[in-house]
Formats: sequence, C-alpha cells, structure tokens
Amino acid sequence: MTELLLPLAALPFPDIDPVLISIGPLAIHWYGLGYVVGILFAWWYSRKLASTPRLWANGTPAMTPEHLDDFVVWAAVGVVAGGRIGYILFYDFARYIANPLDMLAIWEGGMSFHGGLLGVILAMILFSHRRGINTWSLFDVVAAGVPVGLGLVRVTNFINSELWGRPSDVPWAFVFPNGGPEPRHPSQLYEAGLEGIVLFLVLVWLVWRPKKLKTPGFVGGAFICGYGLSRITVEFFRVPDPQLGYLLGGWLTMGMVLSLPMVLAGIWAMVTAKQPAAR
Repeated sequence: MTELLLPLAALPFPDIDPVLISIGPLAIHWYGLGYVVGILFAWWYSRKLASTPRLWANGTPAMTPEHLDDFVVWAAVGVVAGGRIGYILFYDFARYIANPLDMLAIWEGGMSFHGGLLGVILAMILFSHRRGINTWSLFDVVAAGVPVGLGLVRVTNFINSELWGRPSDVPWAFVFPNGGPEPRHPSQLYEAGLEGIVLFLVLVWLVWRPKKLKTPGFVGGAFICGYGLSRITVEFFRVPDPQLGYLLGGWLTMGMVLSLPMVLAGIWAMVTAKQPAAR
C-alpha cells in the first residue's frame, strides 16, 4: 500500500524546457549556458582576487588581471576538451568507439568533471610556465571561483532530468520524466548544494579570512578535497551511469573511485603548502 502512495507524495517535476532559446537550427541549452556563466564568473572572481594585494604574501599578487584575461580561453578549452574526453574514457568508451561522431555532440550531455579538471590542470601548468607564474597560485585563484559553475551545471542536470538519484520516500523526492514511476532523490540538487554553495562559501572564508592565498596550494587543495568529499557523499544517493552500474557491492561507483584520489591529493596539498619567504 505504501508503494502505491509514493508517486502521489512526490513533488511534481518542474516543466522547464532544456532548450532555453531556439532560433531556426540554433538552440541554446541551459546545460551549455551553465558552463558559460560558470567560466565567466570564475574569470571575474579570479580577476578580483588578483587585484587585491592584501590577500597575497608580501602584498604582491602572483599574477595580474591581464594574465587571467589571457588564461580564460585556455581554461575554457581545458574544461570542454578534458570534460568530454574524460567522459568518453571513464564512462562510455564502447559507445563512442562504435559511434565516433557522437564524440562531438556535447549539447547532448556527457561531460566528466574529473576529465575537465585534468584538462584545466594541464592548461594551468602550460600557461603558468609560459608566463612565469607560480602554478600553485594560479590553481588557487582559479579554484576559488569554480564551485559556482559546478553548482549551475548540476542545476541544469536537474532541468535535463539526468543523473537522477535512487528511489526514495523522502518528502522532497521527484518523479523524473525518464526515471520510471518511483520518486527519486534529486541528487543533482544535492551536488549543486555541496559542490556549489557549500564549497564556494568554504573557499570564500579561506581566501578572505585567514587569507590562504598567501600559502600557495592551500586553496586549491581545499577545493580538490572538498569536491572529492562532496561527490563521494552524493554518490550514495545517485544512480550510477547505466552502462557502468555499481562496481562493487551495490554501492561503489566510478564517481567514488575517481574522487578518492582527489581527497588524498587535496589533503597532501594543504599539508605541504608553505608561505613564500618574506622579502
């Protein structure tokens, strides 16, 4: 009897078209807009940090706002290329090998945060070496604003009715249009809250209160560790990608496997971070 009542107790899924604007063959999706707004916010916020000398060791920012103007293109390429390649390699390799042209259909979804992170890290290493910037400081500045974009993209995952959660009887469960009749955890919104709002506020505090930009690597390490912990937590409520399923015991997922090294790497970065010598 309880199972019959579950769908009636679920929240109605909002009727939001995944396509924001459609002009002839051109369609702007909420998903793509989330990436664009996230990148632009991270660019604006990083410029603000680079323009505030009191946040930096010896009162000297490790880079200029102009450096970040140049880097935003590198970051965008790293996010998109790394995110797509990571999804193909980590989550659905067989499908894309069988249908190579689908690799270009980014508007259909299929981006890996872990791949995007590796793409941006590579871009930061190359860019910082070319411009003579401390790589850890560039990582700190970029990482400080990234959670906003993560949160926005997770909200668009919810709008797209994808990456939904496990069946649940919690009062805030939703019946997703393509998720069967069972009410499910809105795991996308859990991720938006943890990876987006909570993680951003933690990094804001680290940057502006104890001024951890003075210790290159600490803010970036906190971001990596915080994201890994958030992702592992939400994976307990989220349904894994159908082509992979659970890797072990009905609970271990690829997201957990990829996130655990992030937690360890983030802790290592924070523990080993040191302030540069006073000048």
